[in-house]
Amino acid sequence: MEFSVMCKTRHVLTLIGSVLNIVLSFIVFCFLDILDFVLCFVYKVLDFCIESEWKNPGSYSAATLDGSGKIIVSEQGETESEVVYLSSTKFQLEEISDTLYSRPSFVTEVSNQLKKLTFDTITITKSTEKKKPTRSTITINSTIVKLLQGRMIGQYLYPITRWSDCDCQFCNSWTYSTKRTLFVKSDGPKDQAKEDVVFIHGFVSSSAFWTETLFPNFSSKAKSIYRLLAVDLLGFGRSPKPNDSLYTLREHVDMIEKSVLEGYGVRSFHIVAHSLGCILALAIAVKHPESVKSLTLLAPPYYPVPKGESATQYVMRRVAPRRVWPPMAFCASVGGWYQYIARTVSLVLCKNHRLWDFLIKIITGNRIRTFLLEGFIRHTHIASWHTLHNVIFGTSGKLDRYLDIIRDRLSCDVTVFHGEDDEVIPLECSYNVQRRIPRARVKVVENKDHITIVVGRQKEFARELEEIWKKSTKN
Repeated sequence: MEFSVMCKTRHVLTLIGSVLNIVLSFIVFCFLDILDFVLCFVYKVLDFCIESEWKNPGSYSAATLDGSGKIIVSEQGETESEVVYLSSTKFQLEEISDTLYSRPSFVTEVSNQLKKLTFDTITITKSTEKKKPTRSTITINSTIVKLLQGRMIGQYLYPITRWSDCDCQFCNSWTYSTKRTLFVKSDGPKDQAKEDVVFIHGFVSSSAFWTETLFPNFSSKAKSIYRLLAVDLLGFGRSPKPNDSLYTLREHVDMIEKSVLEGYGVRSFHIVAHSLGCILALAIAVKHPESVKSLTLLAPPYYPVPKGESATQYVMRRVAPRRVWPPMAFCASVGGWYQYIARTVSLVLCKNHRLWDFLIKIITGNRIRTFLLEGFIRHTHIASWHTLHNVIFGTSGKLDRYLDIIRDRLSCDVTVFHGEDDEVIPLECSYNVQRRIPRARVKVVENKDHITIVVGRQKEFARELEEIWKKSTKN
């Protein structure tokens, strides 16, 4: 009897909490919609005053594919439309996620959901009237049009360092070299390594995620056999952060191939990837099926998309559900839905990272290693914003095919690690990978989250990786 009362009480409290979360989320995100709209104009004015370049806020564009195979891009919302012809063979618009320019306000989204619930009960008959053939069109934001134009003619749209980006030597070390390659930290034998291991970090992180944790803990025997290569992704850490890049999946993969596989003469290799890096790892494995010896994925962000749903929009709502609770969901929602609020956060944190480093060292007496913080704030807003949308959200429709290819055409071992307490990427994502690739082994690490799955258990994880590589080599 007492147990039944406790269960009912818990159920009522859970229901009240859910209702409060929904109500509070509605209020907070309606305010954030307005704030982001205001900040949009503020940044347009600041960009114009500081960089002498006016970007019309709120204008949209239409890109039409005509019969000649060229993309016609036209600016709307100005006195005269600006039409640009871009060869579709040079750049594919499918690489650009629609979440960059199609993010409805919270009120609009709630309204659309209510309408959907209403119309789901009504049978709508399709008109049999023959319609005139129309050209396929796609609506894209004017910022994307500007970036496309700059990318085609090879121009930088902004100075190397924007006024809102950090101008320190660390963040801009890549500008002092004519060699535009990613920063790669290597360890192990330089000349006669038997095998190579490529480490790919996650979102708003850097190669230090691996080099400060795992590299010092690999055995001397492993370091005599394996050459360890940890890369800073395009736009992060010490790697180039070009402002004319759209940071698409193709650009990230091409840069890894150029900087790591070609730069270090890698022929056969193992891959270890975390979070966002798992998507890049899958794409690389599909492009180099004969070269990958083992695939180790940590917290892969794989969300199977229901039929009839827009893949990019569905994944964006899963990753960033626009709820104030739990805190990680709120942070992801702000970072994923609000471009100008996210730019403000980047302005405060990333541009002033030297100040934060200094304050943390004073507060902690320089006793705490801050490599995680350094990876989190040493990037540009353009890099993080476009990577989030074009890679994490934009590739959601491709992952099924990638996983099927790895299942059917690759014979490499696939091992998936996931923290039991991970609030960033739910545990179900790893099991979704296993359902797609039955031979994949899922290892759930108890009492660990998205970061502590490596940090804090680096010695144990280093031994587990060595066993995976050893087994893969024998097979």
